[in-house]
Amino acid sequence: MENAIMVAAALLGAGITMGLAAIGAGLGDSLVASKFIEGLTRQPEAKNVLFTNTLISIGLVESMAIIATVIALIMLFANPLIK
Repeated sequence: MENAIMVAAALLGAGITMGLAAIGAGLGDSLVASKFIEGLTRQPEAKNVLFTNTLISIGLVESMAIIATVIALIMLFANPLIK
């Protein structure tokens, strides 16, 4: 019975972690993209620099969601409290 509670808690924690990471990545990507469009309308001649910085920023935001997913999977499959 105690093991079932730990498995349920690990599943719940992993689900919450992955859900919040997805929401955060979506918000971060939308903010970066909106600032890119705003910068592009203000200075169209800086398109290449803005685009490069946008791709790097979106990649960093997405990497945080991937790291959160890996941590959630570790909570599920490598949990030392679950025997």
